[in-house]
Amino acid sequence: MSNPHQQPVQSLVEATQQEASKARRPWYYVGHVARFLFIGYAIQILLFAALASWVHQNPVSPLDVTITRELQEHPASWVRVTMLVISYPGSSFVLPLLVVTTVILFWVVRLRLEAVMIGSLSLVSAVLNALLKVLVARPRPDAHWVEVFQTATGNSFPSGHVMAYLAFWGLLFSFGILLFRGVRWWRITLLIVSALFVVLVGPSRVYLGDHWASDVLGSYLIGGVLLGVTLWLYLQLKQRGILTPKG
Repeated sequence: MSNPHQQPVQSLVEATQQEASKARRPWYYVGHVARFLFIGYAIQILLFAALASWVHQNPVSPLDVTITRELQEHPASWVRVTMLVISYPGSSFVLPLLVVTTVILFWVVRLRLEAVMIGSLSLVSAVLNALLKVLVARPRPDAHWVEVFQTATGNSFPSGHVMAYLAFWGLLFSFGILLFRGVRWWRITLLIVSALFVVLVGPSRVYLGDHWASDVLGSYLIGGVLLGVTLWLYLQLKQRGILTPKG
């Protein structure tokens, strides 16, 4: 005998599942677009390798210093607040909580492979970032060169915030384009919010004095590669029906 208190929850889950199902794009469209994106992401690995080698040999670049100083010439309080807000999720428990919540939500609406991909990419990105920081061993910016509004620890290259945002928000943006269609408020909101976090996190890290511009560039490059590989793997598993609910 069912519990009457569970009926509203069950109805909400079923309605959410139906809405997500109706909005999904045809599979042939998903495969075509995702393969195109993968090609663009994959070629970035060579550029990242060259940049990593260069910053290892040149920890402080005049170009990096100039870019940071130019960004920090805008003293408006709203600029600083915006940069702090954009960076905050990656500096606190907020981003991990968002990842876990999103994984659960995707699993509930029967997008189970997508849920696994979101959690896995965030984990792999964090591990790879820690490894690359050790290998390149580039010091962070200090007050001798630029203003440091927000002190961070550890090595500088590549930016953990940028890689984490690409892994989470970038994958959400990709799923928003590949899986769903139509002018639905939740889809538009997802695309706009995800895009803003991905685009603005790089400048925010430079503005706050936590990273050099080349740290951010390297993170976008390697984060893009990870995102591309994830989309390719996702396609292969999706075509084989892995974690795809029946019926």
